[in-house]
Amino acid sequence: MFETIKNLTLEQLIIITTTPLYTILIVGEILLSNYQHRHYYTIKDTITNLYLMILNGGLDLLSRGLTWGVLAWVYQFHFVEIQNPILYWFLLFLAEDFVYYVLHVVDHYTRFFWAAHVTHHSSEEFNLTVGFRSSVFQPLYRFIYFIPLSLFGFKVADMAVMYSITQIYGILVHTSYVPKLRKMPFMFLEYVFITPSQHRVHHASNIEYLDKNMGMCLSIWDRIFGTFQEEIDDLPIKYGLTYPLENRNAINIVFHAWIDLWADLLKPSKLSTKFKLLFMPPGWSPDGSTKTSKQMRIELEKQKIE
Repeated sequence: MFETIKNLTLEQLIIITTTPLYTILIVGEILLSNYQHRHYYTIKDTITNLYLMILNGGLDLLSRGLTWGVLAWVYQFHFVEIQNPILYWFLLFLAEDFVYYVLHVVDHYTRFFWAAHVTHHSSEEFNLTVGFRSSVFQPLYRFIYFIPLSLFGFKVADMAVMYSITQIYGILVHTSYVPKLRKMPFMFLEYVFITPSQHRVHHASNIEYLDKNMGMCLSIWDRIFGTFQEEIDDLPIKYGLTYPLENRNAINIVFHAWIDLWADLLKPSKLSTKFKLLFMPPGWSPDGSTKTSKQMRIELEKQKIE
């Protein structure tokens, strides 16, 4: 038994030890929400969350030979050596959380990558299992954002461990049971860390909330770069997408945004227009028939003034 544990990687140990924690918390949230008649869970949506998690995890494992190989190859050219282990892991945490923020912003503001990320936002519920509702194709390109970390002397295995640790926090903020932290000393947490309240905003389809609070663990990046939005007391959150997804079968949830993108690309248009359809924010259209989140917010503000 001890030999088996010894042969496990730290990343595998993290996954094994956190699985019982997730199970206990999810079962507890299901029982409590049903007891209180809040019904945060449905069987179909929960199964979909697990299905998307399996697809993402399977693709991650299949692509690791390539993605980890690239990061390991780049590491041989690293130009920084961090000798102090405490400083090494602290800087890795900061760097990886920032890299995730950048990745997340690109996923939201570029239609091509939004087509991959949209699966995570397609649930009209908000509970702990939504944290497992993964962007299926993200493992195929996520490693590109980590290349600078290899150059700064962070090893690929350590990056994987830190990503697993931060993912734990990223999953646990998918809950409606933690209110806004209004009182000291907990109020301080709102200024440093992404809280469940802030992440509820991130999953909202209300125009005021779109494309906000992109951080995994730290909210400082959102505050620095202007993507922060507090949960508004008199604005109830509506979860899901800004458009109704009528066909909610497992295949359509993964591919519907790709199908819509392909249909737009097939329409007669200039090459520059096709490029914009790929890389402009979701909702952009050459004739203005559909709007980006920024355009919708501007229109909403005009309506309030009028």
